[in-house]
Amino acid sequence: MKIDARELGQVAAVQPPRFDMYGAIHKAIRAFMADTLVAVGRMDADDAPETARTADRVMQLLDFCSSHLAHENGFVHAAIEARAPGASAAIAHDHEEHVHEIGQLAAAVAALGGAQGPQRHALAQALYRQLAQFVAANFQHMQVEETAHNAVLWTHYTDEELVRIHDALVASIPPEEMMVTARWLVPFLAPAERAGLLADIRAKAPAPAFEALLAVSRPHLTQAEDTKLARALSLP
Repeated sequence: MKIDARELGQVAAVQPPRFDMYGAIHKAIRAFMADTLVAVGRMDADDAPETARTADRVMQLLDFCSSHLAHENGFVHAAIEARAPGASAAIAHDHEEHVHEIGQLAAAVAALGGAQGPQRHALAQALYRQLAQFVAANFQHMQVEETAHNAVLWTHYTDEELVRIHDALVASIPPEEMMVTARWLVPFLAPAERAGLLADIRAKAPAPAFEALLAVSRPHLTQAEDTKLARALSLP
């Protein structure tokens, strides 16, 4: 089954608001990617500790991306294929390419860590450009998922079914990974999205887990954003 992304994107654009499994997590990924790319670009390659810290940030991003691919393959693509066989084939190929690119980036980070002097500058610049290409490809990839894939999901599933798939995916995420997700997810949502997400989490998760999510995400909000969140959820 060949999917025309432009045609399905038009379908998605005229749909009434539906449950969107991609929207929030993709905001987190875009923020994480953009922040990391900027950090690599401004890194002082003559400063060994700073270079090591930045390299570690890149590896954290790559680990996050690897986990995200696994989550999408295991839950979202499985749901698409269950009711629209072949509809995720093009993006599945993208995922295979991303796994390969993640491995190449990890190798570039390792090479940077073992470099000295002028070689470190050259490898830092190479890593920056390689990461920029990876980010650009992922931004395009996420656009297709948010339009074409959502059109397929909305055609074949009710919102209640999509929520159950999403909740099962979230429940599969280990606590440590969830804290990383919260750090990049909560601060980069719009205020209404942020309040809605956290209200849902508070209703479903144990109180200590909810408090931990707040602790990792609220420091990254602006004062105005934090005030709006506190007002919406009656937080201290």
